[in-house]
Amino acid sequence: MSDKSAIEWTDATWNPVTGCTKISAGCDNCYAQRFSERFRNVPGHPFETGFDLTLRPQRLLQPFDWKKPRMIFVNSMSDLFHKDIPDEYICRVFDTMERADWHIYQVLTKRSSLLEKFINRRYTARRAPAHIWLGVSVENAKAASRITHLQKANATIRFLSIEPLIESTGKLDLNGISWVIVGGESGPRARPMDQRWVVDIRNQCLLSKVAFFFKQWGGKHPKSGGRLLEGKEWNQFPVEFPTYAA
Repeated sequence: MSDKSAIEWTDATWNPVTGCTKISAGCDNCYAQRFSERFRNVPGHPFETGFDLTLRPQRLLQPFDWKKPRMIFVNSMSDLFHKDIPDEYICRVFDTMERADWHIYQVLTKRSSLLEKFINRRYTARRAPAHIWLGVSVENAKAASRITHLQKANATIRFLSIEPLIESTGKLDLNGISWVIVGGESGPRARPMDQRWVVDIRNQCLLSKVAFFFKQWGGKHPKSGGRLLEGKEWNQFPVEFPTYAA
């Protein structure tokens, strides 16, 4: 858990689970795996088991420790809807998010079908609370199929994280989507991102009146290429709120 995050679109991170397995091209150069594996077999280190999927129940109540409201990226070092995480455990994560409701939670997954099924089981007669934002990763046109599962989920705020953007996404169905984040890949093997792909997504968001956030161009380091798109920073969010974690 970190009460400060270098990720531009959030304030803090909360990891009741760490570790994951790769399922698509967007995972190829996973930053979380690269970081975790540096500490494999280091006795006593939180990542002594590297990037192996690990439940961390001792962290389930951590958001209660923060009294000031924050935007919290849930499982920045994992995927909450990984097939090997028991539903009962995911329910405990959602219990905390529902109770510590002065925060905004940003839940992001590549396992879109499992998100849809879980959310629609938990929220059968209503939508998920508005402070729990639900999103899917979309790295190229092939991954855009995840958007359909998100649109079918009983969510209030739905968002797309188009990062790393490694190919053109083509035309996106933004019906019911509140927010789109776009970013290039970073790290020693970062794949380049074409400006035309980004501008196309930005223009689709403008046309559909969807909030657009441009995170980074990427490169060897996250900040290598800066954040300007056609000379401007794009920092839109799906709702207006006071500055969090001040």
